[in-house]
Amino acid sequence: MTATPRSMQDRRPAVVVLRALGLGDLLTAIPALRALADAFPRHPRLLAAPAELAPLARASGTVDEVVPTDGLAEPLHQRLHGAGLAVNLHGRGPESHDLLLAAEPRRLVAFTHPAVPASSQGPRWRPDEHEVARWCRLLEESGIAADPGRLDLELPPGPVPHGAAGATLVHPGAASPSRRWPPERFAEVARSELAAGRRVIVTGGPDEVDLANDVAARAGLPSSAVHAGQGGVLTIGRLVAAADRVVCGDTGVAHLATALRTPSVVLFGPTSPALWGPPPDRPWHRPLWAGGRGDPNGQLPDPGLLAIDVDQVTQALAELPPAADPAPRRRPAARGRVA
Repeated sequence: MTATPRSMQDRRPAVVVLRALGLGDLLTAIPALRALADAFPRHPRLLAAPAELAPLARASGTVDEVVPTDGLAEPLHQRLHGAGLAVNLHGRGPESHDLLLAAEPRRLVAFTHPAVPASSQGPRWRPDEHEVARWCRLLEESGIAADPGRLDLELPPGPVPHGAAGATLVHPGAASPSRRWPPERFAEVARSELAAGRRVIVTGGPDEVDLANDVAARAGLPSSAVHAGQGGVLTIGRLVAAADRVVCGDTGVAHLATALRTPSVVLFGPTSPALWGPPPDRPWHRPLWAGGRGDPNGQLPDPGLLAIDVDQVTQALAELPPAADPAPRRRPAARGRVA
């Protein structure tokens, strides 16, 4: 098959996807992005997402370009205007719907919202649906085949940070306080792993350096065991891929562990793992949840999260099976038409 010259490809109407959220949000949308890549392989595919996630989005092979977009406060970049197809993987609307419609696409794929007439033919939103399944269903019910099982990622070659290979990776951070298990408990888990003869590293994002250092100090780990605020999203991805196991809260690193098939123990508090957890058909991931629900963006640790004790976590880590082999590549879905 002769490749389509880039100049000709760029003249085809673009597929624009809005997902201007965080790391976990991007990773739960990968199956839907793969479905769009399969359906529209000859159209430029542009993702409106935070700039720091661009290396991972490109590594997924699902998009041609990431146009930096943080949230919904600003109009979309001119590069995203006039698309043949705009796909709202951001939310149920109306703000996200209106943001895309203001960019004047020929067609909008989005969940229906009564305040946005242009979305009236879209599927209905289901509040108790897993995040991965939700966006695949949006596409399926819009005529685009999608498989929610296509979560796996392969990172581009790159250096593995020192001490990461075979380690237990402890990631104490999360976007909101309600999803952060106490640092002293993470430190107890780290000490237990050390006592079992396992190497331990502690990770964190740019805003979690102090937290990671605090956990490491409580656990008696050297400063060299802390990998926080270093490099970008591919660096944390390589840390997760190199580790033998991950223990973390309901945050983006948990979704990296899923995508990279690194065994994990994930602590849930205000949100059920049935909505944001690893797929139940992957036994090398163990979600822990006390059964309550609360505010995932709350300013205090969720009571359900605090109900999970250290012994539960160390036992779950001890019982983790090894990761499975990488998933076989799947055949692309049928190709579609933009407009």
